[in-house]
Amino acid sequence: MDALDARILLAVDDDPDAPSLALAKRLGIARNTLHARLQRLKAAGAVREFTRRVDPAALGYGLVAFVSIALSQTTGHRATAALAAFPEVIEMHSTTGEADLLLKVVARDTADLHRISGEFLAVPDVVRTSTVISLREQLPLRTRALIEQAADQRPLA
Repeated sequence: MDALDARILLAVDDDPDAPSLALAKRLGIARNTLHARLQRLKAAGAVREFTRRVDPAALGYGLVAFVSIALSQTTGHRATAALAAFPEVIEMHSTTGEADLLLKVVARDTADLHRISGEFLAVPDVVRTSTVISLREQLPLRTRALIEQAADQRPLA
């Protein structure tokens, strides 16, 4: 990603509903250049889907929890797909340490979280779980500062 790509991402972040022509004019580039670069960024996975911007609380899932999951060391890899199939699992990371996976989970309330946790334990090859409830999000996912830093890059001579 170069500085122009980063400036394009910042412009889209500032006004996601802006037409391509307006964004291109604001950036001082051709509309085709904007379109081609956005397509390339999407294909490379640099631009994620719109649904990442939707707050699960707006859908009735106001409780956020982090669930550490220990898997069977010989067959645990099979559990990953089953766990990813839960709609309440909104992120999943392989980790080092005591657990093999760390899941970010949303639930309607503590009773719903209890149900979800029980269903995790029923997944074959899940050995144990440990759950921590988030009391309040102190800092939401952010990447803008990183994009701004990339936009300020000076080309290497």
